[in-house]
Amino acid sequence: MAQSKGICVLLAGASGLVGRQALVQLLADPMVAEVRALVRRDLTPAEMLGPAHAAVPGLDKLRICKANFERLETHADWFNVDWVFCALGTTIRQAGSQAAFRQVDFDYPLQIAQLAKAQGACRFMLVSALGASARSKVFYSRTKGELEEAIKAIGFEHVSVARPSFLAGERTEHRTGERIALKLGFLMPARYKPVRDAQVAAGLLASARTGQPGWHVLDNIALRRMR
Repeated sequence: MAQSKGICVLLAGASGLVGRQALVQLLADPMVAEVRALVRRDLTPAEMLGPAHAAVPGLDKLRICKANFERLETHADWFNVDWVFCALGTTIRQAGSQAAFRQVDFDYPLQIAQLAKAQGACRFMLVSALGASARSKVFYSRTKGELEEAIKAIGFEHVSVARPSFLAGERTEHRTGERIALKLGFLMPARYKPVRDAQVAAGLLASARTGQPGWHVLDNIALRRMR
């Protein structure tokens, strides 16, 4: 897709904490011509962005793409984009099992990356997690690390990976562990301090905008510097 006409971005996970912030920032970016929000259920702009959605700049650039994530290949044309921002994620508790968690946090993001690369996408932005490692003994961290390695092997010109600690933002569900961490964040080393959802989105987008080739990891300290 010719970037002279503006950048087209596929956003997966737009209804989540970081994804929502990425959507707002992408819509406001004059470089971006279209944002395709890949969703699994019918969502309105108000449901995605909140009551103040009408005041969000660039709302006319939003295209909501409802897909069956079990058959993403049937919508191949949706993946004909310049950039991909992947903020898909769940918890084992929400998913109900390790297998269901892995489907959302590994299988879906990987297929999205593969389909987009096949259509010519050149930059990929991924929300991962602090401690992600394919060699971790912790299932959650190992899954995140395995996804990172799988994305890296696809061969995008540019990949930005964010590894945030506890996320601060307006959640729809309550997570006891994160709530405690947010309250006690001032006691934590910088590597573990909570980071705002908007900072994570901004860090990934800033990295992607530079267009520097290669693999770029943004750790929690770097993300917390974003404004």
